[in-house]
Amino acid sequence: MHRNKEEVKQKSEQACMDEQQVPGKTQAQKGSLQRVEAGQIAHEKYRKIVQAARDHVRKAKALTELNLDRDVKSNKKSFHRYISDKRKVMEDAGPLWKEMGDLFTCDMEKDEVLNDFFVSVFTS
Repeated sequence: MHRNKEEVKQKSEQACMDEQQVPGKTQAQKGSLQRVEAGQIAHEKYRKIVQAARDHVRKAKALTELNLDRDVKSNKKSFHRYISDKRKVMEDAGPLWKEMGDLFTCDMEKDEVLNDFFVSVFTS
């Protein structure tokens, strides 16, 4: 594993530790949806677990970005790699269904379907 990836992994694991330096709820989150579907835990508890996981991910991302920002002068390569990963965009949208049930796969047809939808939604 690349040194920076290992460092990011370690920092994100640290961000997921609770007050007693024990791994947080992220380990408990694995399989929690299956337990909800099986009726073993309540949906409210599942929502709390999901929210905690999102908070941990946000904190880990913020910590990673803060470290990249702080070390940009000494470690330009990792900063530029992170920025180039953020700049990648999705090239193609999948096929679209029109209201009448027609499937469109051509780019021009998809543009027209999307345009018709947005015109219908954003006009008064």
